[in-house]
Amino acid sequence: MRTLRRDVDRLRELGYPVMATRGVDGGYQLAAGAALPPLVVDDDEAVALAVGMQAATQGAVAGIEEPALRALTKVVQVMPPRLRRRVDALRGVTVPSTWSAPRAEALDPEALIVVAQACRDSERIEFGYTARGADPASSADGRLRTLRLRHVEPHRLVPLGRRWYLVAYDLDRHDWRSFRLDRLAEPRRTGARFRPRELPTADAADFVQAGIRNRPSTYTVEALVEAPAERLAHLGRWATVEPLGPDRCLLRMATDDLDWPLLALGGCGAEFEIRSPVELTARVREWGERFLRASGARTP
Repeated sequence: MRTLRRDVDRLRELGYPVMATRGVDGGYQLAAGAALPPLVVDDDEAVALAVGMQAATQGAVAGIEEPALRALTKVVQVMPPRLRRRVDALRGVTVPSTWSAPRAEALDPEALIVVAQACRDSERIEFGYTARGADPASSADGRLRTLRLRHVEPHRLVPLGRRWYLVAYDLDRHDWRSFRLDRLAEPRRTGARFRPRELPTADAADFVQAGIRNRPSTYTVEALVEAPAERLAHLGRWATVEPLGPDRCLLRMATDDLDWPLLALGGCGAEFEIRSPVELTARVREWGERFLRASGARTP
């Protein structure tokens, strides 16, 4: 009986009108003609919705910030009052961050939708693609003209950091490829269905990560850091850290952007010595002079 009462109390907390009658023929029943809440989520689900949608308002997909905010407002409105108060409290004390590294180009939400639907329906698509290191040109009407038209069988979408990747079988190269969605131009569904192929890795995320690890980068960074390797453990996704003793380690990082390793090294709170590349040494000097000027000190 105690368990039943707890269940009834839980239903009432969620907004269900439950009537109780005493006596031999008594019991519990939903109020006649009552409208049930259109959305029922528990505490953890409510928090997940609030955090996920609020993150979308700050996301890398251009154009969905305002729709995400409207959707979050509607979801909160139909939540039971108790959960609504908790979610409102969470939103009220959460300060969104706009910092991320590495920074990615904004993504066209229409392209994301077209590709996602094609993945779901196992339908071939074609699109223009700007290869890594190539400069896209513009046609007479100002629209993006890329170097080559690609025909693929889309498999999965993989968000990694601030970028989205499409894992697909390239019908021109007869092999699996990953494509950055911010480099896609005008993806179009062809209407041709296909039988899904077997991916050569455990899943699409592994395929993208393996490709990034094996991809040649513009710079290979090496720096000696006077700190335990554990202090740089949070960089494991972007760099390798080799212990050289209890209070010294060697950081290696492959990157196309020298600002990111500078942020990582500056944030470790320890002395460091750059081994390579020479361009990073010049960048450190540039940053240092700028910081000195900002502090009012004279630059040497």
